[in-house]
Amino acid sequence: MNNYSKEMTHTRREIEQQPELWVKTIQQFSEERGKLEQYLHAIEQKHSQVRVIFTGAGTSAFIGETIYPHVRGAIRNRGWEAETISTTNLTANPYLFLDKDIPTIMVSFARSGNSPESVAAVELAEKLVDEFYEITITCNQDGALAKRKQGEDRQLVLILPEESNDKGLAMTSSYSTMVLTALYLFSEDKANFSKAMTEVSKAGKEMLNKCTELIPRLVEENFSRIVYLGSGVFEGLARESALKFLELTAGRFPTMFDTSLGFRHGPKSILSSQTMVVVYLSNHSYTRKYDLDILKEIYATEERGKVVAISGIQDVEVEKYSDYQITIPLSDIEDIALALPYVIFAQLFAYEKSLHTGISPDNPSPTGVISRVVQGVQIYPFKGEI
Repeated sequence: MNNYSKEMTHTRREIEQQPELWVKTIQQFSEERGKLEQYLHAIEQKHSQVRVIFTGAGTSAFIGETIYPHVRGAIRNRGWEAETISTTNLTANPYLFLDKDIPTIMVSFARSGNSPESVAAVELAEKLVDEFYEITITCNQDGALAKRKQGEDRQLVLILPEESNDKGLAMTSSYSTMVLTALYLFSEDKANFSKAMTEVSKAGKEMLNKCTELIPRLVEENFSRIVYLGSGVFEGLARESALKFLELTAGRFPTMFDTSLGFRHGPKSILSSQTMVVVYLSNHSYTRKYDLDILKEIYATEERGKVVAISGIQDVEVEKYSDYQITIPLSDIEDIALALPYVIFAQLFAYEKSLHTGISPDNPSPTGVISRVVQGVQIYPFKGEI
């Protein structure tokens, strides 16, 4: 495929709409700013210690993995601590993850809000934790999570713009807008956060433009597996990127994710002439050193496939030690904001490779191996103590 595909599928539209949708989402929740701050302030006044658990299933879980390293710093002044636990793990092991005596805010991310594990997780927490608070960030106002009733002082439900509720099987707009909403919710300076989003939206549009030049070349490369690497918030992004490629290509291309330092500890054995590696480079000067080291090391490996570098800083070393590069010039911005334009690359690459392989991106699993809302899950009653 020498040119970008022209077919406007649901998935393609949902990827391309993201920069505009980010602005719309912030505008929507800016109008609810007082309600958001009041809810968090009331909990802060009541408890000196609070545990914030980001949760979800699949891509929704990876939202928490992407944002929690950043949010930890943003909420520490409140005396709160953030962590991420998938609903799939929490539901099966509530006795390992829930603490009866620690006030807990569970932040559920959900495109549909109907996944059995996501509903079960909040029901278990409400039953087992004495001081339990529930925040639902969802794209579906009619989902089971959005319709739960726990009392206004205990529950906050944030419904994203309708466009975020992806019609394609794979989560794209829903991922990035839920990331953005959670970051806005826990931001200490929401006014400046909103202003910064203008630049991030522009960066997203620039990423779309640069992908039209690069991705047609990438899909023509001869590779059979792909690895995404990133540190800090980019570890969660790398995991989501690997899943997106796996989903949209119907599992025909095995994928892997890891951190820049972690890749050497065994996972590097996946390298071959058929392995493409994508490295997300950090803007932080300290972390970036490790990202550049692994980039150089992989590039110098004799038996390797193509190396792709995604950066927010124009850097001659990045150009020297990678086969392909995309630079989105946002050198003064934190990594968590870079994750939004970065994910557009991963989504579009997976989308175009799906088409190139003869797969329908809107329905890459016509046999029903995977589905938009997971099927076949049985939830068992939990009667034990934690």
